[in-house]
Amino acid sequence: MPRLNWISDEDLRNAVGSLLATAQEAQRLAVDEFGRNVVDPFSAIFEMAGFNMDFDTWLKSEQARQAQKTLQNFIGGFHQIVLGHCPGWTNMNVGGLIDLLHTDKKIIAEVKNKHNTVSGGKLSGVYSGLENLVMDKASIYKGYTAYFVQIIPPSTDRYNRPFTPSDPEKGQRQPENELIRIIDGANFYALATGSETAIYDLHDAVPDFIQELTGTKLDKERLKGILTMAYG
Repeated sequence: MPRLNWISDEDLRNAVGSLLATAQEAQRLAVDEFGRNVVDPFSAIFEMAGFNMDFDTWLKSEQARQAQKTLQNFIGGFHQIVLGHCPGWTNMNVGGLIDLLHTDKKIIAEVKNKHNTVSGGKLSGVYSGLENLVMDKASIYKGYTAYFVQIIPPSTDRYNRPFTPSDPEKGQRQPENELIRIIDGANFYALATGSETAIYDLHDAVPDFIQELTGTKLDKERLKGILTMAYG
């Protein structure tokens, strides 16, 4: 029996392994190419003084911060890959507005890792792009439901509602359309897999595959506390 009933162990193991490799490469580059990205020298002074760090401790912290920033750029892709392996779903890979497709359910989705990955006036652009896909008579996705997925929501309040971002050019919100929706990660995982606990089950399974691949054992109980802060 697979660890999760909506994705094979092999597919999940490969997704975890790929992201681990990205993390390791990000850490290597943060050390080997430190300084290529300009570091704020004044911030460094006040971080050392205000956080009671010596230079070497600060350096390790700054390298870790740079590596973390690189890694976070790939977390959304991890979810896209995992969701693309769910039955009936297709990962459209990178380069277009659509990240995921379910033809039978007539669903398309754009996946972002955090709620603030896209913000401000750019949200209106996302809406317009999705609107063109599901409303244009010439579009192959005419009549589909389009989801703008925010894996990590701004709070534990779950949502699956019409997407109505502000349009800065018009000075008002985009019109409500039931075919254009915004949804948090837990709700979208439930929608994609048919399991209300899917994102919790994934979070519980990933450390097991990390231990299998690297020998590193993570404290799953403490990690659950972080999950609870995101989804309740």
